[in-house]
Amino acid sequence: MLAVLIVILAVLRAAAPSVSLKGSTSMDRLQNVTQTISRVLEGYDIRLRPNFGGDPLYVGMDLTIASFDSISEVNMDYTITMYLNQYWKDERLAFSSNDEVLTLSGDFAEKIWVPDTFFANDKNSFLHDVTERNKLVRLNGDGSITYGMRFTTTLACMMDLHYYPLDNQNCTVEIESYGYTVMDVVMYWKDPKDGKQQDGPDLDDGPVRGVHKAELPQFTIIGYETNDRKERLATGIYQRLSLSFRLQRNIGYFVFQTYLPSILIVMLSWVSFWINHEATSARVALGITTVLTMTTISTGVRSSLPRISYVKAIDIYLVMCFVFVFAALLEYAAVNYTYWGARAKKKSHKDKQDEKAAAATVSSKDCFSLTSNTRDSLEAAEPPPSPLPYLRNQGGGGAGAGGLMPVTSPDPSLSPAAFPPSFRIARASYAVPGGHGGLRLRGPRGGPSHPHRPRVLHALKKGASALKQSLPRIRDVNIIDKYSRIVFPMSFVLFNAIYWIFYVVVAG
Repeated sequence: MLAVLIVILAVLRAAAPSVSLKGSTSMDRLQNVTQTISRVLEGYDIRLRPNFGGDPLYVGMDLTIASFDSISEVNMDYTITMYLNQYWKDERLAFSSNDEVLTLSGDFAEKIWVPDTFFANDKNSFLHDVTERNKLVRLNGDGSITYGMRFTTTLACMMDLHYYPLDNQNCTVEIESYGYTVMDVVMYWKDPKDGKQQDGPDLDDGPVRGVHKAELPQFTIIGYETNDRKERLATGIYQRLSLSFRLQRNIGYFVFQTYLPSILIVMLSWVSFWINHEATSARVALGITTVLTMTTISTGVRSSLPRISYVKAIDIYLVMCFVFVFAALLEYAAVNYTYWGARAKKKSHKDKQDEKAAAATVSSKDCFSLTSNTRDSLEAAEPPPSPLPYLRNQGGGGAGAGGLMPVTSPDPSLSPAAFPPSFRIARASYAVPGGHGGLRLRGPRGGPSHPHRPRVLHALKKGASALKQSLPRIRDVNIIDKYSRIVFPMSFVLFNAIYWIFYVVVAG
């Protein structure tokens, strides 16, 4: 028992110096790091880039995509959250020949030189600061620095909407040094895969990571491409790194929100072809409702797009749907005009026939009601013989009534008393039977007048009449509805086939 106690005491005595040595070693290392940082910063000029006055400094870049937040067609931009890491070497900060790495806080970046990197197509950006500013600084023993940060930026993306919503877009990230030209700073993608599109299992092995994990509600990222080029500006030539995302728009949302409702509205307008043409209120109400609905759909689509001058694919579809709906309304106008126009013509023709029949009936009744007394009266009413021969034979004049001398005639029928008092020599309202040339008919006053017709109006009337003659005569208005039931659906199906083949197969 005593021997066991002696062994335990010996072990405790041996362990006590090692614990104190480990604590002193940690304190010594901490003091060495603090002294090292103070030593490397002593006499450090933050205003001068590494290797100032010598060869240009090479700054490597890599990106990790955290998320695509939104894409706006109205503002022509997109918002993205990413991690940006920059790599360069500053020999002034070298502190060891070993592969030692010091991970420091983001505040250390304010005490050393860092690249003045900016995004050329940036609209608005902010650095995340919850719970602390999202910055990273790692210092290697040979002076190599890794400088990382997490931020959200809104970048401009000029979109081509000719094929909207069956379009593909290219949105870029443009990285550049603001003040240092290629004579001072040269940027490059760190470990690029020949600057080509990355896909498959090696998607995260290049300078851009996290692309295959990013998701968008209306787009699918089908790839990306990295490249670098030199930009010649007014202040010099700068190195620019470009990351281009290839985005394909998902058509599902527009199928259920725009295309399918438009198709159903057009089909609904065809219901009027099966409604009786005399049901005016029903067919007109249906036509106007479909026209207004298409107008509402078009307005909703235009509100989510910028005011651009060129025609988009969805504009063509909506306009054609509106044309089909409006044509269905005009079809009923043609049916109604044809129906009531034919009825009006029939009614006027019937009225004329009734008038002619009534006149013929009255005439026949008058003819058959003639009696012998009527015949005698008609004979008595015959115009008397002309007095002119008698007057010529007499050849005299006097102051009698009418300027004629009363002369006794052997024929009592030729005496002046035998003529009616209204008969005058100068009156020639009608011809006297017997063929005597002493009396003549009084013609119409003035010559025949034909109003001058303008040539243009005459030509228009002639053309309208010719067109009317060339149009086929429709005796049954139901024929228009029967043909419309076939022509409208076939035309709409043909339009859809051409539209989708062109925009999906050819343009896509």
